[in-house]
Amino acid sequence: MLKIGYKASAEQFSATELLNFSVIAEEVGFDSVFISDHFQPWKHTDGHAPSSMVWLGALGARTKRIIMGTSVLTPTFRYHPSIVAQAFGTLGELFPGRVILGVGTGEALNEVPAIGMAWPETKERFARLRESIALIKKLWVEERVSFNGEYYKTDHATIYDRPEKPIPIYVAGAGPMIAKYAGRNAEGFICTSGKAWDLYKETLLPNVAAGLADRKERPQSYDYMIEMKVSYDTDKPRALEETKHWAALALTPEEKVTVENPLDMEKLAAALPVERAAKRWIVSSDPDEQVEKIRPYVEMGFRHLVFHAPGPDQPRFLRLYAKDVIPRLRKAFD
Repeated sequence: MLKIGYKASAEQFSATELLNFSVIAEEVGFDSVFISDHFQPWKHTDGHAPSSMVWLGALGARTKRIIMGTSVLTPTFRYHPSIVAQAFGTLGELFPGRVILGVGTGEALNEVPAIGMAWPETKERFARLRESIALIKKLWVEERVSFNGEYYKTDHATIYDRPEKPIPIYVAGAGPMIAKYAGRNAEGFICTSGKAWDLYKETLLPNVAAGLADRKERPQSYDYMIEMKVSYDTDKPRALEETKHWAALALTPEEKVTVENPLDMEKLAAALPVERAAKRWIVSSDPDEQVEKIRPYVEMGFRHLVFHAPGPDQPRFLRLYAKDVIPRLRKAFD
């Protein structure tokens, strides 16, 4: 069955606004809500960066059924893995069966300003992520965990408040190694829309499948989740213009990977024309066109679609999408 999610954009809205939007998402029929975890936003002017773990507790208390999680949190620099294990253990006890921990290797903009460090190469960031996930999983199922890793250590640590079953961990990635790792070690894989088709077809999905094939026990279900960048409105020029807030997404990895200051990121993004800003987005005023442009992702195997809309009027988007597009998606793919 197709799962429909809402991306709570912590970089764009305050914690209170995001909470109200997410309550509406549940009311109009969305299945999940995922919040980004940023210490600093992409954009300094009018930017926001609420604490994702605190916010998830508030969301759980305000809602009844939605699945909720991070997309994505970095459990390697700002947070020691044991603190992540403790926080999500608490969330899992409070809201059993409703919590997912989505993780990734991180970005300089989030980690460097918070703790003051030289941003390491991809190899080290990936190694830290693997080690942190191993530690988190041990803390969820074992008592008195003494862990002596290359990057992280614990001494007879115990997580006292935790769910009966370990929380699903989803791994985000855009390269072959981390995709294979996600298949081998996680309960789900996260990526984003709007990139080259060959990346999904020839790199990401085959490597997730290869990782799944390497497992001794294949999981009963595995979640292929994708953040769908959509700008939908009955007024198409409005839908196009609203993508400008997220122009930073159109920057290449080479343009932004070492940027540590949101002011610098904001300047880079502001210099882009709206046509380039919109390249990562499915921009349309036609609900059938939305479905047809989403179709290739579903046919590739993505069954959990988390919709990220760029406009300031999120309630308008949620209600329009729930009325016009989601019923068509369910009819076409369920």
